[in-house]
Amino acid sequence: MSNPANGGLFDRSHYAATLEPLVNARTLPAWCYTDPKFHHREVDRCFRPNWHFVGHESEIPAAGDYISADLVIGPVVVVRGSDRELRAFANTCRHRGARLLEAGQGSCKAISCPYHSWTYNLSGELRGAPSMNEVPGFDRAEWSLIGLRLGRYEGFLWVSANDAAPDLEEYLGDFADRFRCYDFAAMRVVRRETYDVPCNWKVLAENALEDYHTGTVHAGSLGQQHSESVESTGNWCALHMPQETSIAVLPGETAPFPHIPTLEGEAAEGTFFTMLYPNTQFACTQDCMWCVTFHPLGPERTEVRVAFCFPEATAARKGFAADVEKYFHRWIIGIEEDNGIGPVQQQGLRSSSSVPGPYGPREFTVHKMNQWIVRTVIDG
Repeated sequence: MSNPANGGLFDRSHYAATLEPLVNARTLPAWCYTDPKFHHREVDRCFRPNWHFVGHESEIPAAGDYISADLVIGPVVVVRGSDRELRAFANTCRHRGARLLEAGQGSCKAISCPYHSWTYNLSGELRGAPSMNEVPGFDRAEWSLIGLRLGRYEGFLWVSANDAAPDLEEYLGDFADRFRCYDFAAMRVVRRETYDVPCNWKVLAENALEDYHTGTVHAGSLGQQHSESVESTGNWCALHMPQETSIAVLPGETAPFPHIPTLEGEAAEGTFFTMLYPNTQFACTQDCMWCVTFHPLGPERTEVRVAFCFPEATAARKGFAADVEKYFHRWIIGIEEDNGIGPVQQQGLRSSSSVPGPYGPREFTVHKMNQWIVRTVIDG
């Protein structure tokens, strides 16, 4: 289907079928995955006003340690100060805007601009500005780094550039209580991977929220999986996959690590695949978890960032480095297969003949996420 002409791209009537109950609903129009105007509206309404996942505070334990990330709101940095406090800043020099720290993790005694050597302490205050003492009235105190809101949930770190956004736990709704038994604060990130995938971010995020594809895309690896819908309140949705053992190793393999001792109820009996809107998945199984962020780089390009996490006690076990390879093997296979099918779907969505199709009965969580996007992006 061609994009609506004459500025009608955001007419609610184009999306009414997506807002129907699942049995009658239709998927999003193809232009939602290809059109630059839709992408810009999505960025402005789904991303910029909200919270953005960065990492876990255990990754930056010492003074001067930092996590730097390029987000939709621009480059940001979370740094641990000399007073041990964590602070978030826009990762841009107050002089002429150069990015101060490269994306990734590191440690520094001060934050120095690579362009003109303006230097900031770990609290963001400007401490050095070569030659600026020659500028009449220049006051270093007026040119500290721009602070951002820092949200913390059980050790996980989020940033927001929107002063009007609700507090993080309010934004997450009942997610905070529902998942507290995983003891996220005791998690440790043991590995990170990043992928550049030529498809819209929703293609990958939706794929991560249904098991319908697993018998095809993962036929020779993970195999067919089966899941159930999860009721949620707040800016998240999830599916639950019942299974007594961890799915973080390949079928037929035995998971070598113990279950998290604090788990209860459904958490002890299977795996949750969540989506914290707009673009962060916490996949939580009985012995570990992984965090996936689908970061849009444009209408048809996505950076997938993955952090693999285990409880601190597990990561400290003798033989962990050898045993964890089972998990990495399973994860990388699954991720690469998903990243491979995404561009295939994207190519089909470029067809001018594409029209919205029906949701399958096992795509209930995709439907929930699509409805959230429509309600956020479309007026009225």
